Amino acid sequence: MWHDSVLGTIGDTPLVELNEIGRDLPCTLLGKVEFLNPGGSVKDRIGISMIEDAEAKNLIEPGGTIIEGTSGNTGAGLAIAAIAKGYRCIFTTTDKQSQEKIDVLRGLGAEVLVCPTNVEPEDPRSYYSVARRLSEEIPNSIYLNQYDNPSNAQVHYETTGPELWEQTEEQITHFVAGAGTGGTISGTARYLKEQNEDIDVIGVDPNGSAFYKYFHEGVFDEDEIHPYFTEGVGEDIIPENMDFDIVDDFVQVEDKSAMQMTRRIAREEGLFIGQSCGMALAGTVQWLDDHRSELSPEDVVVVLFPDSGFRYLSKTYNDEWMRNHGFLEKKPDVTADEVVNLRRKQTDVISASPDDELGDVIEEMTDKGISQMPVIDNDHEVVGSVTETGILNHLIENPESRGAPVRKIMGTPFPVVPTSLHLDHLSAYLEEDAGAVLVDHGPDDGYSVLTKSDLINALAGQGNNNAS
Repeated sequence: MWHDSVLGTIGDTPLVELNEIGRDLPCTLLGKVEFLNPGGSVKDRIGISMIEDAEAKNLIEPGGTIIEGTSGNTGAGLAIAAIAKGYRCIFTTTDKQSQEKIDVLRGLGAEVLVCPTNVEPEDPRSYYSVARRLSEEIPNSIYLNQYDNPSNAQVHYETTGPELWEQTEEQITHFVAGAGTGGTISGTARYLKEQNEDIDVIGVDPNGSAFYKYFHEGVFDEDEIHPYFTEGVGEDIIPENMDFDIVDDFVQVEDKSAMQMTRRIAREEGLFIGQSCGMALAGTVQWLDDHRSELSPEDVVVVLFPDSGFRYLSKTYNDEWMRNHGFLEKKPDVTADEVVNLRRKQTDVISASPDDELGDVIEEMTDKGISQMPVIDNDHEVVGSVTETGILNHLIENPESRGAPVRKIMGTPFPVVPTSLHLDHLSAYLEEDAGAVLVDHGPDDGYSVLTKSDLINALAGQGNNNAS
C-alpha cells in the first residue's frame, strides 16, 4: 500500500503521553505530535487545504504562483503541496525567523523575501504588505492570506478535531494550543465543542503578542505589543481566523519559560520539538497548576505540538544562543539605562542629518570608529539609520553616489526605547533589528545608542561585580 504523492501522508499524527512532565499532575497529559507531518509541522494541513480551496474557486490557473507571508512552517506546507500540483511559490518572512526555516523553504524550491519584523503591519515593508503587493504585480498569482482564509480553520475542523476525538476515544476534556493565525485552535475547538460543549479550550500566548489582553479585556492594546523570541505564534494583529468566543481561557508565557520547556521536553520525553511547542506546554502546566483542585484522574488534557526542533538548531538547541539571551542561566535584572551607565558613555549621540552627503557621513563614521548611526532631522525626530553594511551594499551598486544625500540611502530607523526597558525586551530589539537601539533620556537629555556589544560588555561587567 502506498500514497499517490507526499500529500497523502498529511494528518493522522499520533498522540503521545507525557509521562515525566505529567507525572505530578492529577490528570492524563498527551501531546499531539504534528512534527510527524511530511513538512515537519501542523501547517502542512492548511497548505493543501488553502490551495485546493483556491482551485475550487478558480482563483489560480495551472502553473500559477502561490504567494504567502509565513513564519516558515506554512511556507513549507504550501511548498510541498505546490510541488505536487505544479505551482511556483514566493514567500515573505521576517528577519526574526531562524535561518533553518528560510533554508527549508529555499530547499523546497521557493523564493524567499526577508522583511523587517519591527514595522507596523500596514507598513509597505512588512511581510504582510510585500506579499499583497507581489500578488497584485505577478500575473496568475494568489496571496492565500492564512490569517483570514477560512479554509485554514476549516481543515482543522475537518481533520485535527476529529482525530483528537477518536484518538482519545471521546475522553478528551481539555485542549490547549498556541495561537498565531488562530486557525488551528479555532477550527479544532469548534469541532470538539460540537461533540462535548464542556471541553475546556485554553489558548497560550507569548508575552508581547496581542491575544492575551484582547481575550481578557476585549482591547487591542498596541502598548502590549513588543518583540519576543518565540517563533510562529502570537500576533500583532487580530486575524479573522481567531475565534475568541470558542476559547475558554488564555494564558501568557515568557520566552525564557518557553525555551526551557522546549529543551526539557526533548530531554525528558524524547520529543524533539520547536519553540512554540515548549511555549504551549509551559502554558498548559501553568494553567493546570492554577486549576489543580478542579482536575481529576479522568481528565484527559491534549496539548498540540506544532513543529520540529530541527528548525531551531541555531537557537533553542544552541547553548551559546540560549546563554547569550539569558535562557540558560538567571539573568541580571538590567534596564537600558543601567546598560548605558555601566558602559560609562555620554548620552549625546553621533547622528547624521537626512541632508548630509554620504561621503561626509562615511568620514565621520571612520573617524569616530562607529559602524552605525541614527539619522535625525531638524525637529529631533529619528527618521532613519545608516550602517556600514547598508553603505557598502549601496556603494557596490552605485559607486558614484558619495555625494548623494543620506535620505536616499538610509534604512529603517533604530527602535527608540525608554530607559526603563528591561533586558528581555531590550535584547529582543537588538536581535531583530539593525543591531542597535536608541535609548530615549527625555527631551532635554537626548539619546544613547546601544549595540549588542554594549549589552554583552555591560552584563560581563556586572557579572564581575557580582563575583567580587
